[in-house]
Amino acid sequence: MSGTLNSGTILWSRYRILDLVGQGGMGAIYQAEDLRLEGRLCAIKEVFLDPGASKEQQEQIKTAFHREASILARLDHPNLPKVSDFFFFNGREYLVMDFVPGQDLREIIENAKHKKTFIPQDQLRTWAEQLISALEYLHQQDPPVLHRDIKPSNIKVTPNGTIKLVDFGLVKLLLPDDNRTVTVLQGRVTIQYAPLEQIGGDTGHTDSRSDIYSLGATLYHILTNEPPPDAKTRYIQAKTQPPLSICNINPDVSLQTEQAVLHALSLHPEDRPANIRQFRQELLSGAPIVVNGQRVNGWRSVFWRNRVMLALIAALLILAIILTLTPGVSESNSFEPGQPPPISNVNP
Repeated sequence: MSGTLNSGTILWSRYRILDLVGQGGMGAIYQAEDLRLEGRLCAIKEVFLDPGASKEQQEQIKTAFHREASILARLDHPNLPKVSDFFFFNGREYLVMDFVPGQDLREIIENAKHKKTFIPQDQLRTWAEQLISALEYLHQQDPPVLHRDIKPSNIKVTPNGTIKLVDFGLVKLLLPDDNRTVTVLQGRVTIQYAPLEQIGGDTGHTDSRSDIYSLGATLYHILTNEPPPDAKTRYIQAKTQPPLSICNINPDVSLQTEQAVLHALSLHPEDRPANIRQFRQELLSGAPIVVNGQRVNGWRSVFWRNRVMLALIAALLILAIILTLTPGVSESNSFEPGQPPPISNVNP
């Protein structure tokens, strides 16, 4: 079997392919009809195995796929599509999950950008609440489940407004015994949303803070209509480029929201929120933002970020004091109580 599946193809004697939804170098996603459950639509993710892999390597990949896909099938959360089936067929792996209708956030952002508007911060908070809830659930699994590919195109808004974090193509399971990770399905990250430790493959250690970085990059994109510069570029240009700013692009964003998102976008994992719960408190509850033991959103930070406005206020106050204390100005505009106001010498 080569290429994508044709419409009408029946997989596993159960799923009829209706349409090709998306395609990449590692596989494809289809909309399909479940022939056993009338009226049920599902999304089927097809993953290509490396044709250059040895037979032993392919067997290892298949074993890992079945082990980890079974864990995904046990997940049950309102902001995650339900994985209902998985199988190996004609040299390819298949993962079956709920089909999620609606627009993805990438489309919504592009629409706002086209209209030259920004998505309101209150809307972002509503979406962020649901995304954080989904990540809290994933990270609390045993072993913890990492998504590793959070980005606007992998987040859908259903017609009733519910957020769904879709596409488990890069999910990892964190093994607590030796801190290693096992990839469920191989894929490629989108570099603007990937943390530094994830760029370049699976050689770097990733944990829940990697998902926090990707979520921060997604929220940055929502607030500014543009994705942030990729982590590698930011690292190389750290000494020559100014730090990231959201408020300079979208002045309607609060200082707390900006600082919480930028905290998630810290290049080094140790500088990010320790876990998704801490990020929730910073973004949604206004909790102090502490990096390396120092609070970054204290009064000094507020003073510095608002220094121009404060300088203007100080200048106006000084001007008011000068005008008040200047004798000529104060005397010419005053008269004794009980006395008639001065009479003008100008003849009518």
